[in-house]
Amino acid sequence: MRKIDLHCYPGTQPWIDSYGPFVEALATYWKREWVAKAEEEVIAEFDAAGIEAVLVAFDIESITGAPPCSNDYIAGMRDRHPHTILQGWAAVDPLKGAAAIEEARHAIEDLHLLGFHFHPIMGHFAVDEDRLQPLFEVIDGLKVPVMIDVGTTGMGAGLPGGLGSKLRHAHPLALDELASNFPNLTIIAAHPGWPWVDEMTAVALHKGNVYWELSGWAPKYFPETLKKDIRGRLRDKVMFGSDYPSMAYDRISREWDELGYHDEVMEDVFHKNAERVLGLMRND
Repeated sequence: MRKIDLHCYPGTQPWIDSYGPFVEALATYWKREWVAKAEEEVIAEFDAAGIEAVLVAFDIESITGAPPCSNDYIAGMRDRHPHTILQGWAAVDPLKGAAAIEEARHAIEDLHLLGFHFHPIMGHFAVDEDRLQPLFEVIDGLKVPVMIDVGTTGMGAGLPGGLGSKLRHAHPLALDELASNFPNLTIIAAHPGWPWVDEMTAVALHKGNVYWELSGWAPKYFPETLKKDIRGRLRDKVMFGSDYPSMAYDRISREWDELGYHDEVMEDVFHKNAERVLGLMRND
């Protein structure tokens, strides 16, 4: 079965560097040291798992001062490995204002990336804030999708003040507001959205332009209502993501299999919905 992973990171040194102080927070949360991998090692892991990867760029430079894992870098990996890396999500730091808008145009018009990923908690913003309106007007005009993290995060979890991060920035109702303001903008919610899974379900069901990928969460821990909705009323909304390298692919694949869905449901989750909504067809 074809597996499109909508949410995976490069795992290389530029990605590690882009997290700044959050690298230590990440290690604390996952209880292991985060060590950069060689590009060839990353590609080999994708290939071994049968994954067609959509990589995610990263930029929260305004908050940390760390250099971005840039859109040019992600596009370069995609172009070097076209049979493994299907596409890439661009990243812009909304707090950079006009520079973010300029970079957004570059990411789509020059690099031809898929769309944009936003990490509100780490970036210290909510996507429905008025100050982000000019950026989303440009993105809407570029006619590309966005992927936005919802729910709590391991970044800063358990540390004093959570490294300044605020969970409310990633509430699903921010996506509801954005989807209402930009009805032609395709929005992919990233992660299950705990502790607001029911709220995220409501947004996905109510807004026709909102979809949902379930990365960064062991499938066996999905709430029972979500497990039921994946094969029911959310079947045409849900897509696959891993949050690589957070969890091993063998575990993710095994736990998805253990949920016991029919092949037709798994086909929708693993590739058909992404093909239909995002146009992610095979390279060959």
